[in-house]
This record gives sequence, C-alpha cells and structure tokens, in this order.
Amino acid sequence: MLDIPPSAPALANDDSEMFELAPVSLWLEDFSGVRALFDAWREEGITDLRAHFAANPGCVADCAHSIRVIKVNQKTLTQFEAADFEALNDNLASVFRDDMLKTHLEELCQLWAGQSHFTSQTVNYTLGGRRLDVLLKGAVLPGHEARWDRVLVSVEDITEMEKARQRVTLAEQYVRGLFEHSPVSLWVEDFSAVKRLLDEARSAGINDFRVFTDVHPEFVERCMQEIHVLDVNQHTLDMFAAKDKKTLLSHLADVFRDDMRPHFREQLIDLWDGKLFQQREVLNYSLDGSEVHVHLQFSVLPGHENNWDLVLVALTDITARKKAEAYLEFLGKHDVLTKLRNRSFYMDELNRLERKGPWPVTIIMADLNGLKRVNDQLGHAAGDALLRRAGEVLAKATETPFHAARIGGDEFAILMPDTDERGGTAMIEAIHQLVEMNNQFYPGSPLSFSMGAATCQPGDRLEAGVQRADLLMYEEKRAHYTNQPVSQGDAAGG
Repeated sequence: MLDIPPSAPALANDDSEMFELAPVSLWLEDFSGVRALFDAWREEGITDLRAHFAANPGCVADCAHSIRVIKVNQKTLTQFEAADFEALNDNLASVFRDDMLKTHLEELCQLWAGQSHFTSQTVNYTLGGRRLDVLLKGAVLPGHEARWDRVLVSVEDITEMEKARQRVTLAEQYVRGLFEHSPVSLWVEDFSAVKRLLDEARSAGINDFRVFTDVHPEFVERCMQEIHVLDVNQHTLDMFAAKDKKTLLSHLADVFRDDMRPHFREQLIDLWDGKLFQQREVLNYSLDGSEVHVHLQFSVLPGHENNWDLVLVALTDITARKKAEAYLEFLGKHDVLTKLRNRSFYMDELNRLERKGPWPVTIIMADLNGLKRVNDQLGHAAGDALLRRAGEVLAKATETPFHAARIGGDEFAILMPDTDERGGTAMIEAIHQLVEMNNQFYPGSPLSFSMGAATCQPGDRLEAGVQRADLLMYEEKRAHYTNQPVSQGDAAGG
C-alpha cells in the first residue's frame, strides 16, 4: 500500500495544534512597528542603538508599545493566570513591568544588529501578581524577515531554577563570608604535587621516611616549594602584614623559613603515615620580619583524600600567649629586679652540675657592700637602683655556660663549670674592673662587692664549695668594713 501524503490543509491544522498544545508558553507577535521605528532612526543617521537608548530612554518603551500580540497558546494562559487571550492582552502592562524594559533593550539591540533571533532572561508577572523569572527566546519567522510582522516568542518559566541558583549564590556568599571574615588565618592550598613526591618515594622503596629525610633534607625543601596556595582570607593579610594577596603570595619564602622547616618535616612525616588532619605549634614570620607563633590545624578536605588537591590550613596567632609563657618562664628562673637568674635556678643548676659536671666547677659567692646603709639613708628606691647596677655588672661579666644568680637580698652567686682556680681569679678581677667602670658612669652611691671563690673537683660536694666560698667572701667583707668607718647596722646587714 502506498503512503498518501497529507493535504496542505491537514498540515496547517497540525501546526496549529502543535502551537496550541506546546508545553512551553508561545507568543506569536507582530514586530513590524519596531521595524518601522528602526528604519526611521536609521534614516535619521542613528548607528548606535544602545547610545540612542541611553540618550532617549523613552524610546525603549516606544518599541515595547509598538509590539502587537497576535495570539498565545494555552500554556501561556495557564502560566500567566489568564482566563483567555482577551484578559491577557488587555492587561499586558501588568505582565511586562518594572525592570523588564532593561532586558527588552538587549532584545532590541540584537535585532538592530541584524540577527533574526534574540534571547534574554527577564522578569514577568502573572495577572495575579506573582513574579515569574523567565527565559525568553524569539525568532522572526521565515518569509517575514522584511517586515518582522510574524515573530515567535517562547517564554520558559525558570522561577524555581532561578530560586535554586539564588540559593546556591547565597550559600556561596555565606561560605565566602565565613572564610573571608574568619577571626583566624585561613589558607586554601593544593598539596597534590607533595602527594606525588611522597608516592614516588614510596614506590622507590623508601620505608622509613624519617631516616630518609635525615639523609635527604633537600627533599623536605622541595616538598615545601611544591605547595600551591589557592587563596587566603583577610585575617591572613593582617596577621602577616601584607597589603594584599598578591604581595603575600609572592613573598611566601619570607613567611615560611628558618625554624619552620623542622615543623614542616614533621608535617610530612604525619602525611606519610596517613594523618590527613594535624595540629601543631609552628613559627612563621610576617612580611615586616617579626615572629608569628601560630597554632596550625591542617586538614585535607573530604572528597580530596586521594590527591590532596584541596587542603584547608587554619592558623591561630598565639604570639601573645607565647610571649606570656616566655615571660612566666623568665620569672620562674630570673630575678625581676636585677634580671639575673634567681635562687630557684641556682639550686637546680647546682644539683645538675654536681650530677653531670663538667669538672672542675668554680663557685664565686658575692655580697653587695653598703646596701643597708643606702636603703636606710636614701630609701629603698636608691637601694633597688644599686641592685640593678649590680645585676648589670654581673650579667656583663658572665656568658654561657657561666651563670650569675641573685640568691638573697644582697647575695649573689656565680657558677662556672669546667673552670679551675685561675678562671675564678680572672672572673673576680673582671668584675672589679666592671665595677670601677660602672662607678664612673653612675654618680652617687658607689658599687662594690665582697667576693670569695672555691673550686670543686670530681667527687667533691658542691655545697661544701659554696660554704668555702662563703667563708672567703665574709673574710673580705670584714676587711672591707675594717678599712672604713661604718655603723653597727652596716657591718651586720651588708
């Protein structure tokens, strides 16, 4: 049996049914009025339509009002909550309003440029007042290119899609806001190159990574250079004294240096052992050269465990805490007034030297002369000033491994490991010379010490050496006061 093609009227009927039953809103419109306006403007010499609209914004509305709607399909009536075509056509001002003219301008510019089709995303409203985000596509139908009297426009409702996009945008803005305004320094980094280096080392038969990095410290340096910083937040710029991200990222070698390397090595060892979340305290440097002590938290983000291409590093500035800890440690081992070591350190060091040496150990006991007289006659502020001068002299005279300590009100001790009697005599002479210089610099109450020294050999008790040095110091103190008139209080109390 031969297939007999349908007649032309039947095809036309099919086209009509397809328009009416299409699942998308369709509008058949007459743009001949727009074409007439365009032709008139071109005759006036207008070549830049966008500039013409900018100078004459009312012309956009003129174009919109010149468009005539010929018919719409059922989907259009449903979408725009219209009972029939007349209800919709009579209320187009309610459908096309507010910012629609801004997007309509873009459609017109596409047609002006010679295109037979146009696309835009805009906002319409239903007759009930409900907002519709729509994707609008239009095409001049074949055979009507000269007059634009038949233009087919589809209006796709993308309201839910646009709401979803906006939710995603808001979520991204929220996350970005959390990142950018976090009160801790945040770094987004790519460690994928580091992972490749570790995998290559493992494939080469490396089993003990710690020993490997002991032998090949350059491997740690190479890994450090392979880290790619993707982003940092504002707090990071503030913490590291960088004016912007470009400045910071171009000076990372000034931030991660010196004492950072052993910390990074431990970080690599943890990664080698599969620890993808880590915490440790490390030392960095700001771009102005100051030390920045930080508590580092490192985490390979979920979903990136196989290649480490997305890593979040959080740095909390603990510099103030470290300074406080260092000061507390200083107070625990130092005398606040003289800045010398205190009695607690002296006792600990004495016990350590007795256990471990090195021998011989020379001990010098020193007593500040005349402190009680200065306190009684000039006040304790003057006495404190004299003690500070004593601290300056003894600190200048002693360098590591020697230590000077204030062990009482006006009593001092100097511990000198690996030093014999000649070294002790030289130290006493150096102190006398420094005292003489100090008295030339500071007018008023003269500074002077009574001192005694004792040297202990292996097997000796250091406490016995302390007692011998004390006896010699008191002999010198009696001689000091014998040679000058003093009150009973001076002789008894320093």
